[in-house]
Amino acid sequence: MRYLLIFTLLFTLPATFFAPVQNIYVQNAYAQSDKDTARLLDAFGEAFELIKRDYVNEVDDKELIEAAIAGMLSSLDPHSSYLNAESLKDFKTSTSGQFGGLGMEVTQEQGFVKVITPLDDTPASRAGVLAGDIITHLNGESVQGLTLAESVEMMRGKPGTKITISIFREGIEPFELTLKREIIKLRSVRSDIIGDVGYIRITNFSGNTTSELTKQVRDMRRKAKNDDINLLGFVLDLRNNPGGLLTQAISVTDAFLEQGEIVSTRGRDNANSSRAQAKRGDITDGMPLVVLINNGSASASEIVAGALQDHKRAIIVGTQSFGKGSVQNIFGLRKYPEAAVKLTVQRYYTPSGISIQGTGIKPDIEIPLARLETVESNQRFEKDLKGALDSKDETDDKDNKDKDKDKDDNDRYKNDYQLQRSIDILKGIAIYQTNRQ
Repeated sequence: MRYLLIFTLLFTLPATFFAPVQNIYVQNAYAQSDKDTARLLDAFGEAFELIKRDYVNEVDDKELIEAAIAGMLSSLDPHSSYLNAESLKDFKTSTSGQFGGLGMEVTQEQGFVKVITPLDDTPASRAGVLAGDIITHLNGESVQGLTLAESVEMMRGKPGTKITISIFREGIEPFELTLKREIIKLRSVRSDIIGDVGYIRITNFSGNTTSELTKQVRDMRRKAKNDDINLLGFVLDLRNNPGGLLTQAISVTDAFLEQGEIVSTRGRDNANSSRAQAKRGDITDGMPLVVLINNGSASASEIVAGALQDHKRAIIVGTQSFGKGSVQNIFGLRKYPEAAVKLTVQRYYTPSGISIQGTGIKPDIEIPLARLETVESNQRFEKDLKGALDSKDETDDKDNKDKDKDKDDNDRYKNDYQLQRSIDILKGIAIYQTNRQ
């Protein structure tokens, strides 16, 4: 009986004795962590005082502290940053729709400024700046040692003023470009009818992107009907689209889907996770869709491409996208409201559960950037033979006029190899679907 009592006591001790002991260990671990944090904060204060007292030049308290905050955030990832009063003002200006600058979406990589994408019809795109270019100097001053916000601030400025940027591009010698700043006006959606294909170009995802997309698709379909054009489908061009508003990426994707998940976002330990679902209603009524991407397609544009690919709603063509699969929020500072913190808080996941971060979207059909040239042919046809009979087909004149119109439409885009191949793919899909009916 005595042994049974001891045996029972040993097996009941964990519930009554060991649990408090475990709690003590946890509390001690937290206490040690708090103690280490307090010591490090003391070390920061000591370093601050040393700089104030002994540094060779006199320094401003505000500059020192802001530099410390900026350094802390930049150590996290390329997209978290400190926005001082000037940077916050510039950020609000850039999201308002127009600002003075060069027209580039950039990030920071190994201390240099890396171009994610040049925006359409801006000084950067017209001068030939490409996605992936590394900017090493601004007006002869190295960007190393500058925060991304400081580099961006140097590139922005009064419209009409000039700045020289030094560029490193893989495979060629470093070179310089002198660009004149302009008011950058962001128009997010452009469209056209190329032959019998609807072409939609989305340059970024701003507040009215979905409404513009819906309107322009409706207008193209109406125009095609009025001009007796059998519209085969649409090419959605997301090349060099750096992203923008998550809500607009979701609603643009929803515009082409009838149902299903569009994207999920997850934070630390899956906190604040969310899933966006499509609602019924496809603005094209299920017409064939090809989505064109490249390494300048980032963030919100990758959400669109990834969802349409996972749902097999579109064929994705071009080259692998940039791979920015993170979400940033802007947090105001309560005790210093003239500044803010931009902090990465979540990751994007495609409907199949794949993280976009670092991997990007791989196209279904890879089409590299290339130059398209026409090669003269010596082929001869029946009509070229001496004495050949004339055609009596009354539709010849109309067909020739239609071909001339198609040629005019395509001439505007004839040097865009990736777009031309996308159109060919779309036409192939349309022909295949028609033949199966």
